[in-house]
Amino acid sequence: MSNKRVLKKNINNVFDALISECVAMSLYGNKPNKENVESFLATLLAERNSFVNRVSHPEPGMKQKEYFKVLLKDFDEYTSEAIDQIINLES
Repeated sequence: MSNKRVLKKNINNVFDALISECVAMSLYGNKPNKENVESFLATLLAERNSFVNRVSHPEPGMKQKEYFKVLLKDFDEYTSEAIDQIINLES
């Protein structure tokens, strides 16, 4: 990790892509339930804010290197789950 600014930018870029895919799927896919799509988009925005806040405010008492390793692991897991949810919105 080079610095927090780059990490925040990367997190925002990934969430922008996830939101774009969700909107595109809702417009051009099999027309999923509008309420499901809207609630999922709200969840994506809340999680984006959560991850950016976690970058800005590391947990006290934890070594910085360990903290960011855990943060990146959590981020990877969440993005995988979000991609699966986007795929499942279609059906």
